[in-house]
Amino acid sequence: MAYNAKYYDKSSYRVYCILGDGETAEGSVWEAMSFASYYKLDNLCIILDINRLGQSEAAMLGHNMEVYRKRCDAFGTNAIVVDGHDVEVLNKAFHDAANCKGQPTTLICKTYKGKGFPGVEDLENWHGKPLGAKADISIEACKKLIKNPNVKLTMQPFTDDAPTVNFPKVTLSAPPNYEFGSKFASRKAYGNALVSIGKSYERIVALDGDTKNSTFSLTYKNAFPDRYVECFIAEQNLVGVAIGLGTRHRNIVFVSTFAAFFTRAFDQIRMGAISQTEVNFVGSHAGCSIGEDGPSQMALEDFACFRTVPHAVCFYPSDAVSCERAIELAANYRGITFTRTSRPETPVIYKKDEVFEIGKGKCVRSSDSDKVTVVGAGVTLQEAMIAADALQKDGINIRVIDPFCLKPIDKELLIASAKETNGKIITVEDHYPEGGLGEAVAGAVSEEKGIQVRRMAVNDVPRSGKKDELMKEFKIDSTAIIAAVKSFIAY
Repeated sequence: MAYNAKYYDKSSYRVYCILGDGETAEGSVWEAMSFASYYKLDNLCIILDINRLGQSEAAMLGHNMEVYRKRCDAFGTNAIVVDGHDVEVLNKAFHDAANCKGQPTTLICKTYKGKGFPGVEDLENWHGKPLGAKADISIEACKKLIKNPNVKLTMQPFTDDAPTVNFPKVTLSAPPNYEFGSKFASRKAYGNALVSIGKSYERIVALDGDTKNSTFSLTYKNAFPDRYVECFIAEQNLVGVAIGLGTRHRNIVFVSTFAAFFTRAFDQIRMGAISQTEVNFVGSHAGCSIGEDGPSQMALEDFACFRTVPHAVCFYPSDAVSCERAIELAANYRGITFTRTSRPETPVIYKKDEVFEIGKGKCVRSSDSDKVTVVGAGVTLQEAMIAADALQKDGINIRVIDPFCLKPIDKELLIASAKETNGKIITVEDHYPEGGLGEAVAGAVSEEKGIQVRRMAVNDVPRSGKKDELMKEFKIDSTAIIAAVKSFIAY
């Protein structure tokens, strides 16, 4: 929020963030402080309430105010230690913070939990508890501290100099421009799509965590450097900054990194959903098909995470055209979206004027004699189409479905296709079996009689290897699909 005020709204409003001492054990606190000092957010005032007590025992540093001061100073903030119970001292500290230039300020306030309450002050085991029998005596203690009950407090006039922002319907500035049948990676198409919508609307902001040359958010940075925010390798803060930039409908925010790295920030994402945030997440390097980078970089649980986020939309584009259209749809969705992009180049299977909708899939292969419906997405959709060609030569026709969205998934298309293909569905995904495409499809058809679903997925932890080797190893390539179809037909 402070970054937005200073660099995008160019407004005078300040941001105040209150933290308890217990939560300073969280690494995300120091990620945020490092970010704020790096970008010289002098409109940010951090307030640390150092009351010594945690939830179940004393906090790590107790009342060691000098250690807190040194840490906050080391992370680049204007660190000021104050008596958190002295109003005059606090007033001066806030004044000093407002006049500090070139760095954020941290007010490190020494306080006592339950200050002035007999039998409560600075004692453990009061976290989150009502005062109960000590309520009356505590109220009386508070009343005695009031020196002048007739003081009238007046607020200074509020200056609202932030610009008015109204989101238009965001569109690609030009239709996707890819040769039909050519190969292009959807992660590269993401960068192109950002530039295209960025030309249409100036409040498109992109963030990344030092993976921009792999996610291709670099394409956007090169086109609009002032609308790109580098958050470095600090994914929890990356997500936090994205949520802040999207607060109060100030910007349409896209945040990208390797899809696997979003798991580090899942708490921020789920809390963002609770707060009704509006952020678009884009995860690249998904599945074992990324190849040699190995399992630490392979997102194989990303959909399992994002499908649980309330009201989130989960896109899985299978080519460059559908990827650009997914980003266009995401820019207009008021809530959380997740788009999974692929590292391998895949054939362009859609024409530039193909219409896509949230929650609507595509039937990319069909005939009147289809034996089985095969649902693939991303790299596995291409494998399904290769399998369809091979099976056709053996006199076996299959229907191939591109879901486009895993949440909401096109339930009507899946059920209709299943009923026209002997009630048989095979799903194939570059994801662990839990929480991905297979479970989404199975859930969608679970209340329909006579439909069987067989799922093909990555069933173990992969190792480094070539894309084709790994897809063969985990039986999610065209050869495995052909075998699964023949087995299902014979069942």
